[in-house]
Amino acid sequence: MFADKRRELDKTDDEMRNPSFKSGAATVDDVVIRAAVAEDVSDIADLDARSTGQLKRDYWQGLFDHISGHPATGRAFFVAESRGRLIGFICGEIRAFEFGSEPSGWVFALEVESSARVHSVGTRLFDFLADGFRRAGVNKVRTMLDRRNELVLAFFRGQGMMTGPFIQLEKDLE
Repeated sequence: MFADKRRELDKTDDEMRNPSFKSGAATVDDVVIRAAVAEDVSDIADLDARSTGQLKRDYWQGLFDHISGHPATGRAFFVAESRGRLIGFICGEIRAFEFGSEPSGWVFALEVESSARVHSVGTRLFDFLADGFRRAGVNKVRTMLDRRNELVLAFFRGQGMMTGPFIQLEKDLE
């Protein structure tokens, strides 16, 4: 399966091979992974709202604008489509040197329609983003999540991720 997916990813256009994460698409079965466009933001917000119970259109628009406006900096926002319908998305960027860290790829958000989760759509999105990070010269990918979210934790562990060297701290500002 990995070799088949690799062959499909290798068939993508030259722009996708470029670490700038410009445009392009990779097809696996009936799922197409492609760069997000402005018209996708509403569907992205709706998919997130179905999962979280919170509609955050302004947040998703701002994140899309931040990432899509600077693809040459290692920022990427991809969507997964099946039969013309958005069923998932992932976004992230290469960040460097916060708290002494080497440059690494960061996954900011990943969501897949619940009915598509058993079809490796999340894995395909993750692999697509991680492949871009790798081509850009980084050798680590990181993310942050709520440790009580067992579904997301299980997904990322299934991708080979494990606890990293950083500890997140917080304080209520009431």
